Parts: sequence; structure tokens; C-alpha cells
Amino acid sequence: MINRDDMLELTRRMTPKRTCFSRVAGCYITEPGDIDGTFNIHFGKLSETDKKKNLEIAKAIPFARTNEQLKEYSFPKGAGRKDSMWALLTGIKETALKDDALLSILYEVIMEKYEALHDYAIMVYFGTYDIPQKGSDGQWIEGSEEIYDFIIGAIAPFDGDYEVGRPEFGFLFPAFSHRSSDREKIDIFNIDPENENHELMKLILS
Repeated sequence: MINRDDMLELTRRMTPKRTCFSRVAGCYITEPGDIDGTFNIHFGKLSETDKKKNLEIAKAIPFARTNEQLKEYSFPKGAGRKDSMWALLTGIKETALKDDALLSILYEVIMEKYEALHDYAIMVYFGTYDIPQKGSDGQWIEGSEEIYDFIIGAIAPFDGDYEVGRPEFGFLFPAFSHRSSDREKIDIFNIDPENENHELMKLILS
């Protein structure tokens, strides 16, 4: 189960003045399934308008209704893990989105499983959260407990001419559980809990 307070704590660092994101990458895909452009840029180089738009997209994942739209899942263990989505996401996180080859693989495998009736975008964000310490009374105290590096992925239809809309599917990796990184788990977002995208979920957890 995801603790709602953990997600709210994380999203408090997703504002233009206190953003935890350092990089954003993505690709645009047409309805027939063709890539219509890619990008990979330092978050600080975005215009203020683009920062706000991207923060809205990224924040929609952890800010979703916990344990309804956003649920926590464990990755399977075994000999095949080195060829798994877990390994790919771990590589993307550890290279802080600076390896375009790994990102290209991610885009390709998602495109194979995502059935779209519209143009859409795959967005990936890299963030770092210096988790502050809490005292036994629940108050913040000086110093940090852990550095939490994470990626947020979002699949969103276009809302207008190259305007990325609200995400339909996404993930937070590693999971942020008990105010700590859990690399054995991932939080997966479906905008409609009654119609989850099982193909993409199966892909991520394979």
C-alpha cells in the first residue's frame, strides 16, 4: 500500500521554484505509430512556461489517487532480471537520462504495447530528493536521511498542436516507500482504475 503522505511530501518539491527535476526527455508519436521527434534537455534550460507544463505532467503521477489510480507493485525476481524492464529502468535512472540509447529502447518497447487512437508523447523525468530527517515528534530536523534519485514516466495524448495533455499512464521508479527508495518496487499510474492498461503493466513488470 502506498502512503499518501509520502507522495504529498515528494510532490512538494515539484514546483517551479523548488523543483527536484534536473532533466526531461521524451518522444512524440503519431497515431499510426511513427516517431515524430525526440528531445533530451536539462530541466533548468526550459522556459518558465515549459517548466510549469512539464511539472504538471510529472506531478500528475505521484499526486494521483493513491491505491486507486496509483498502485505499488513488486518486480519479479529470477535469472531473467538482467534482460528485464527493471534492468532498463535502473540503467536509465543511474545514467540520469543521459543515455539516449537506453531511452530509445524504452520508447520502442512502450510503442509496441501501447494502442493509441491519437498522437501522444512519452515523457521521462529524472529527479533527486534530499529526504530530510524527521524527529520522533514528526517535526523536521537538520540533516538528511537519504538521497532519493528517481524517474517518472508518463504517456499522454496531445491536447492541441504539440501540447501534451494529462497522462493516461505512468510510473514512479523506484517506489518511494516509507520515505525511502525501494528499488524492488514500482508505483504504476492508470488514469482510469476501472480500465487499467494491462498490456503496459505486464510489460513493466516482466
